[in-house]
Amino acid sequence: MATVNPYLNFPGTTEDAFNFYKSVFGGEFITIQRFRDTPEADRVPPHLLDKIMHVAMPIGKGNILMATDALEEMGHKVTSGTNFFLSISADSKPEADKLFNALSNGGSISVPLADMFWGAYFGILTDKFGIQWMVNYDYNQN
Repeated sequence: MATVNPYLNFPGTTEDAFNFYKSVFGGEFITIQRFRDTPEADRVPPHLLDKIMHVAMPIGKGNILMATDALEEMGHKVTSGTNFFLSISADSKPEADKLFNALSNGGSISVPLADMFWGAYFGILTDKFGIQWMVNYDYNQN
């Protein structure tokens, strides 16, 4: 069965926020990837290359807090109150398709499900109630 975790968007302050959360919850980051480390780094303005493309940190029992710097210079706008997604980690590609298609019924798709450079099948949608979802199936899971 799929797991659901919060995915936060920050306007360039992800690293500060996650260092704060680390001080509160303890533990270590399990993933931290900067924009400079992506295949699209040549499209990122030089002063933003060290911003966070993706960070993940376990909190509590089986929960993972994740985030990105959603930067205006890259076409994003962070609005307090809607600056989060619920991220579903599916157990299979068919489960990802099923969940994505069901959740997007009556809503809107902003990133269709597709294979991504980080080794996952991934898509983003907003359901008919205005909730933002990320659906991800990691090909590298056990």
